[in-house]
Amino acid sequence: MLLTDLRKKVWKDNTALPANGLVLWTSGNVSARDPESNLVVIKPSGVHFEDLTPENLTIVDLDGNVIEGDLAPSVDTESHLYIYRHRQDIHGITHTHSPYATCFAILGKSLPIYTTTSAAVFGREIPISDIAAVGETAIGKEIVDKIGNNSALLLKNHGVFTVGKSSTDSLKAAVILEETAQSVYYALSLANHIEPLSKKYVQEVYDFYQNNYGQK
Repeated sequence: MLLTDLRKKVWKDNTALPANGLVLWTSGNVSARDPESNLVVIKPSGVHFEDLTPENLTIVDLDGNVIEGDLAPSVDTESHLYIYRHRQDIHGITHTHSPYATCFAILGKSLPIYTTTSAAVFGREIPISDIAAVGETAIGKEIVDKIGNNSALLLKNHGVFTVGKSSTDSLKAAVILEETAQSVYYALSLANHIEPLSKKYVQEVYDFYQNNYGQK
């Protein structure tokens, strides 16, 4: 079986989506690209998260050909593959319709940095895309065009895409984005206007976190 360790990692990250309240039913997915082979491990389409195993994940190449797996890959596969083909620095992608972040996507509003947690993880405002044409390649192109150096993007009237150096990095960005959006949603229910953190302060928090958080 190909990419045994990466399968286990992607399986674990996919099962973390419902555990963190980011998805309902079978929607949402996590993928990872193996840096040596460029093969991609992704959730199969329409499979409940509790039924996932490392073995029933699907492996595709960057052209979308199924290399290993009995189940069809996620319908979002073309979006993931477009990103991987155009961003060599990205090796993990998470897609959700998490409710609070998707509220801002529906409104067509970017999400400024209001909390120290989002400052530490993102370091910059979360951008909003234009609405993407029907077709997963079009969605992938919109993400590549709009995400820039961010690790998260609100896809207008759709949901959330987050990226990272690994699938776990992208999952973390999705979790923190939803946490941030929820806090901002509640704050806006109490006041018509709230002030985002200054860019200078955000940069200071981001730099400190990136250089000091976690085990070395």
